[in-house]
Amino acid sequence: MYQIKDLYDLKETQASKLFEGVTYPWEVLDRIGDFIKEYGKTLSPDEYDQVGEDVWIAKSATVFESAYIKGPAIIGNHTEVRQCAFIRGNAFVGDNCVVGNSTELKNVVIFNNVQVPHYNYVGDSILGFKSHMGAGSITSNVKSDKSLVVIKGMGEEVATGRKKVGAMLGDYVEVGCNSVLNPGTVIGRNSNIYPLSMVRGLVPENSIYKRAGEIAKKH
Repeated sequence: MYQIKDLYDLKETQASKLFEGVTYPWEVLDRIGDFIKEYGKTLSPDEYDQVGEDVWIAKSATVFESAYIKGPAIIGNHTEVRQCAFIRGNAFVGDNCVVGNSTELKNVVIFNNVQVPHYNYVGDSILGFKSHMGAGSITSNVKSDKSLVVIKGMGEEVATGRKKVGAMLGDYVEVGCNSVLNPGTVIGRNSNIYPLSMVRGLVPENSIYKRAGEIAKKH
């Protein structure tokens, strides 16, 4: 349930080649920036404007004047970047997405049709197709003791070898308002997280996370 093939439909991102040759989604985190720089050069100038160093924005996207975008970054077709959004670099944002007011992105891949619409922080994370983070929900990407992140769940542990790992959200995941996804959280496809949750480790696909130790299976 940790693997790319278990979490994501790669047809729903222009960054599909980024995931080639790796098993786990966090393995691509160090490659996002370089991938954007190379992929951006292939984008059609009829469809995308290059507005700064390593920043490409689709002509059909809407970016409010108060938003800040630092490269490397790609903003996809029909995506909306709202007031005071802060995109810090290494951000590949897909088509038909919403990056909301005061939302901060750093080192992320956002698949198509994803919404992070209100006061979200998303760092060192990958958000699958049609996933949604409720208002105020965030990814925490560094442990308090600064040790390397280990993914835990289903009776096993997977070492990432990384100090910074946020959350891996599968396709169609819904995260409730004001939830915190702790470093190394993996949420399987079609799962829901209750509001005000503190989540750590693996949440299986087709589940409802109510609180630590209480995860119901969807029927």
